[in-house]
Amino acid sequence: MTTVPPPLPYRVAATWAETADTRSIELVPTGEALAPFAPGQFAMIYAFGVGEVPISASALRGRHGGLVHTVRAVGAVSTALYRLRPGDSVGLSGPYGTGWDLEAAAGHDVLVVAGGIGLAPLRPVVHTVLDRPADYGRLTVLVGARTPADIVFQDEIESWRGPAQVEVTVDRPGPGWQRAVGVVTTLLDRLALRPERTCALVCGPEVMMRHTARDLVTRGLVPHRVQVSLERNMHCATGHCGHCQLGPLLLCRDGPVVGYVRVVDLLLVREL
Repeated sequence: MTTVPPPLPYRVAATWAETADTRSIELVPTGEALAPFAPGQFAMIYAFGVGEVPISASALRGRHGGLVHTVRAVGAVSTALYRLRPGDSVGLSGPYGTGWDLEAAAGHDVLVVAGGIGLAPLRPVVHTVLDRPADYGRLTVLVGARTPADIVFQDEIESWRGPAQVEVTVDRPGPGWQRAVGVVTTLLDRLALRPERTCALVCGPEVMMRHTARDLVTRGLVPHRVQVSLERNMHCATGHCGHCQLGPLLLCRDGPVVGYVRVVDLLLVREL
């Protein structure tokens, strides 16, 4: 039986706004530190007196040397984390789950497709590929959001242009928006894909991931080179509670990152 270790105390070293309802929080240990995280793995973050929530790391090493998590205020715990300021304390446990298989992507072009806050778990992938260009082929990053104001990591996305091909689209453009409009899959038409040598990593709303993965396979990508991150209903981080069950998978343990071939049929079942 898997036992859950007690959370370790971490201090907020810095926090900054990404959008009107989303903030990034850099956490540093006040004593013992957690084991290193891999891109795509998540932590359980404890807001004292409120509760806990699973959140994937959005950077493995921030400006102060700590873990960075990006939080959208949607519930009691995430709102409490959103309100944290430097010097505040939280509890942290992890790393949990299965991250992105970057070894499988080595030597291949890397296509990152993100919808909304789904860019957060993919951001460490971009950092890794940019830091190790000799290990990978071409890097392409596709980002979709509801509006221009909902795009997270906006300044950093711009800095990726040049080393990577970056395309951004929104559902509802605002005044002055000069880029693409529509769902993120429409950006695939802009790419000179080399499907036989491309690995795709996809994170966002499930409907977006389902359509994106299916479209990529239709365009010739090998299905086992498509990975998705399914961060649905995770509560305990160890597979005990069953809230995150998807067919035979417990996503907090068997995921959140899984090969598309493992879930292609499960994602077609309504309300599973």
